[in-house]
Amino acid sequence: SEEVVRATILRLVNGFDRGTSGMRPLIAYRLVEVLNNGAHPPVAMLGSVGMADIAQMAELAHGVLGDLTLAPKDAISLVDNDAFSTALAALAIHGYGRLLDAFDAAGALDLEAFAANLTILHAAVGREHPYPGLQATIASLRGLLEGSYLWDENAARNLQDPLSFRCLPQVHGAAREALAYSEKQLAIELNGSQENPLVVLEESRIVSVGNFDPLVLASALDFLRIALAPVVTASCERLIKLMQRPFSGLPEGLARAPAAAPTPFPQLSYIAAALTGEARLLAQPVSFELPTTTIAEGIEDRMTFAPLSARRLAEMVALAERVVALELIVAVRAIELRAPERLGAGTATIAAQVRERLGVRGTAGGRIDVEPIVELVRSGALAPEAIGT
Repeated sequence: SEEVVRATILRLVNGFDRGTSGMRPLIAYRLVEVLNNGAHPPVAMLGSVGMADIAQMAELAHGVLGDLTLAPKDAISLVDNDAFSTALAALAIHGYGRLLDAFDAAGALDLEAFAANLTILHAAVGREHPYPGLQATIASLRGLLEGSYLWDENAARNLQDPLSFRCLPQVHGAAREALAYSEKQLAIELNGSQENPLVVLEESRIVSVGNFDPLVLASALDFLRIALAPVVTASCERLIKLMQRPFSGLPEGLARAPAAAPTPFPQLSYIAAALTGEARLLAQPVSFELPTTTIAEGIEDRMTFAPLSARRLAEMVALAERVVALELIVAVRAIELRAPERLGAGTATIAAQVRERLGVRGTAGGRIDVEPIVELVRSGALAPEAIGT
C-alpha cells in the first residue's frame, strides 16, 4: 500500500541520517523528494524472510532512483536493510495501541451492561500486583466509569462475575505490557543502524556486521499477537454472555419484549466467534521459523520472518477491530435494556457515539451494519484523550 511504501522510505532516510551507511546525500535527497511529491513506486508485500528486505528494497530503489547513477556503497545501502519490515511493524503497532483503547471503552460499557462488580478496579489491585499495564488499564477503566451507578452500594449483581469480566484489567493489562515492550524495540529499529557492512566513521573503517537481523523486533511482534489473542477471546465471551439471560439477567437475545419480532443480536454471536477463531490462529509465532538452510550455499542459515510477523499483526488487529465493534453494539443495546440510573462520564460519551453512528446508517430492516462502528474504532475517537477521561 502507499502507506507502507511511504513509511519504508521514511525509515530508510532516517537510517541514512546516522552516517553509518556510506550513502551519498544525493540519494537521501531523492528519497525525500519522492516522499514530498507523493510519487511512490509499487512494492511487493511478499518475498522477504526478514534478514534484510532485499527484494522489496531493490524494487523500491529501482522505482525512485530514475536517472541517478549509483556510486560505490549506494546500492548495497539501499537494499541491505530492514526498512520495509520496520515500516510494517510501526504501522501495525500503532493500530494495536488504538485497538486497546477501544477494548477498554467496550469493556467499561460491558461492566455497566452486566451490572458487574467493580471491586476488580479497587486501588489495591494494581498496588499489590504492580504491573504498569495493569495499573494503566485500571486507571483507564476507572476514568471511563467515573460517576457510574456501579459505584453505588449494592449495585453489583454478583460477588464474583465470570472471568472474562472479572479479569478484564489483567487481560488488557498484559496486552499493554506487550505493547510497551514492543514500542521500545520498535524505537531502536526505527532509529538505529540496520546496514551491512557498517561504516565506522571515527575509525574510517567498513566492517561486516549482522545488524540486519531484526529478531528482537520480530519476536516482539509475535509477543503482541500472543497477548492480543486473550483480549479478543474475552471480548467475544462477554458479548455472548450479555445476550444470555442466565448470565446477564437481561431478556434472551436482548429482545425488547417477549412478544417482539425476532432480534438480530444472537446472530452476532456467530460472527464474533468466527472472527475470534480466525484472529487466534494468527497468534502463532513465526520468528523461530526456518524452512531451509541452503540459501546462499548454506551461509544464510538464519531467518526471522519479521515482515510476516508484522503483516499477521496487522491482519489480527483488523479482525479484532470488528470483534470490539460488535462488543460495543451489544453492550449499548444491553445498557438500554438494563436502563441504569446513570452511566459513567466516559461510557455515556461512548454509548452516545455508538448510537449516533448506528442511527445514521447502521441499522436497516432488522439488519445490523457493523461498518460504522468499525470506522469509529479505527478513528481513534475512543482513546481516553478523545473522550476526555
